[in-house]
Amino acid sequence: MDKMRMESLNMTEQNVEKIAALFPNCITETKDEHGKPKKAVNFEMLKQMLSDGVIDGDEAYEFSWVGKKASIVEANKPVRKTLRPCKEESVNWDSTENLYIEGDNLDVLKLLQESYLGAVRVIFIDPPYNTGHDFVYPDSFIMDNEEYNEGTGYFDEDGNVNYKRENSSAAGKYHSDWLSMMYSRLKLASNLLAEDGIIFITLDDNENANMRLLANEIFGESNFIAEFTWEKKKKPSFLHRNVGKVFDYVICYAKNASVTTAFSVETTTLGKKYPFNNAGNGRATLVFPPETVEILMPDQTVTAQDMSGGNIYTVLKKDLIIKNHRNANELVLEGEWRYSQDKVNELIAGQEPIVISKIPFRPNLVKTGGEVKKMKNVLSPTSYSCETNEDATAELEALFGKGNAPFDTPKPVGLIKLLIQAITYDTQDGIILDFFAGSGTTAHAVMELNTEDNGTRQFIMVQVPEPCEENSIGYKNGFSNVSDICKERIRRASKQIAKEHSDCAFDGGFRVLKLDDTNMKDVYYSADEYDQGMLKGLESNIKDDRTDLDLLFGCLLEWGLPLSLPYTSEQIDGCTVHTYNNGDLITCFNENVPESVVKTIAKRQPLRAVFRDNSFINSPSKINVGEIFKLMAPDTRVKVI
Repeated sequence: MDKMRMESLNMTEQNVEKIAALFPNCITETKDEHGKPKKAVNFEMLKQMLSDGVIDGDEAYEFSWVGKKASIVEANKPVRKTLRPCKEESVNWDSTENLYIEGDNLDVLKLLQESYLGAVRVIFIDPPYNTGHDFVYPDSFIMDNEEYNEGTGYFDEDGNVNYKRENSSAAGKYHSDWLSMMYSRLKLASNLLAEDGIIFITLDDNENANMRLLANEIFGESNFIAEFTWEKKKKPSFLHRNVGKVFDYVICYAKNASVTTAFSVETTTLGKKYPFNNAGNGRATLVFPPETVEILMPDQTVTAQDMSGGNIYTVLKKDLIIKNHRNANELVLEGEWRYSQDKVNELIAGQEPIVISKIPFRPNLVKTGGEVKKMKNVLSPTSYSCETNEDATAELEALFGKGNAPFDTPKPVGLIKLLIQAITYDTQDGIILDFFAGSGTTAHAVMELNTEDNGTRQFIMVQVPEPCEENSIGYKNGFSNVSDICKERIRRASKQIAKEHSDCAFDGGFRVLKLDDTNMKDVYYSADEYDQGMLKGLESNIKDDRTDLDLLFGCLLEWGLPLSLPYTSEQIDGCTVHTYNNGDLITCFNENVPESVVKTIAKRQPLRAVFRDNSFINSPSKINVGEIFKLMAPDTRVKVI
């Protein structure tokens, strides 16, 4: 039994807990003056988390590693980049709520921080396993100056990214490079998870232990949910010198484990059932008035009959008419009951659900709330009909043709579908993010699961356009990079699902966005580097090749609006006006915007409005715009780019 404290709160402990909530990686353990363990703050780590530069100090491969501080700095560093719409590669651009983003996932995750902060229900990633033959992203922060200048395999002779570079197990920074790559990305991803969000990370043995330590830092050890073992092969591989391996792992963490629900793929939507029958009780007759029992059977008449079976005695005393899944007439049953007629009348008066599912009739009282059976942490063909790598290859061949699977070890649809279902069974919705999209299995799984339970889940896929090697199946079939294969896989999967589920509506489209440099010319950020003679060619601070749509989506990122919402474009007095999500944002990027257009936009009272900096002839015109909005739409936030 705990003793009462009998003293005021220990504010130091309270502050440590607050820091732990914000920076779980800055909390360590030490001993107090009595030798008992207590939480403490690693102030060196806290200083690094709050610094925009690398703080000097020794680094070694413990759990620190070479480059850890730099990866922390990189995760916090802003980027001058944007996401440019690509309608020609999209499917159902105007109506879809799914996104496919092409580009380095580190930069993409940074750009999504405001638009999807705390909005993602499930993250599934299948990152490079670090087998010694995996490509490790050439992030500049994992290289020192000498490595960067000399290249050391990160860049080809033309200075382009070398996607063929392997992370050799003999390299001095074999683990460190991989950990740095993963740390910055997971740190950014953790910000996107909803309070009840879950992340799944697939791995083999190479970095499994390190990933647990890494994830403990980022998500907090208390938010570890489980390490699932997934039977990836029907037959073991004997490449290992000691054992034949058939399992990989799926590590799972929560954003906040205390608010997550049970993981389940075996649920009843009606609720937990309590049977009326109770063998051994005295026999009696129960009468259920018309329309008081839900019967999960087609319309029909069931004749009076003995429905006894096993040790359960039940007799239907008179014919029953079933209509619209209800008893159209009085239901009279004789049996051995746990409830009296008075209790039945009380349940009916309280509108408690009474359900019969089939013949023989076995009435059940159903307590609402759903019965949930927690899933086990072994995922195999026998436990959950969970698919293997061989199944995944067959799925790709079904889309691309026999012998034309463009990936060697894709993840199967069934595995990812199982994991997503285990989290979203209660709502059938939510944003599903995969920022190592690879072959596009996650998108395929989301679409297929939505058709099975009429769900409205949305996917966001992120994939770097890694070039296909010339001897690869993908290259031989006309694909220049992995991202193009992934997009085509989603297109083909969507058509296949639509064909197989012609009676089921689902979102089989996706908006394609591509990572690119900022829409703004350099003068926008560093005007002090330009002189008077250069300004004539810089009358516009926007790059010449950028369209209205580019600028619109750049504004969405700036304002933190989701990228999948509907918008309209219209002509008003010779200007193009874009309205995003019924007035969350209205933009006009024409030059010399007349006052009539400004007033039309202001009358609609959008939440936000954006114009180009050179949309107005002079400074007085720009000031006048502010006055118009103050008068006609005082709550609208107005900006220029």
